[in-house]
Amino acid sequence: MNSTPGAAFILYGRAWCHLCEDMRAELAPLAARHGLAIDWVDIDEDPALEARYNELVPVLALDGVELCRYRLDARAVQAALDARSA
Repeated sequence: MNSTPGAAFILYGRAWCHLCEDMRAELAPLAARHGLAIDWVDIDEDPALEARYNELVPVLALDGVELCRYRLDARAVQAALDARSA
């Protein structure tokens, strides 16, 4: 896990997962625009996370709330960011 102090986004995935890399690349500019870091968590490094997420990756969470799986849902992410700043 690459932990960043104050990070709000957590992206659960696998090192070999192209969907995970795609989501990370799409999320990066949005996270930067809001001054938020992205913590990458490789589920294969934690048996409990691997059991929980296995074929569901990538999974994106903001402040502990799951926002989307497989592909970035920009509307869900924006709604969560808006709610967070309200």
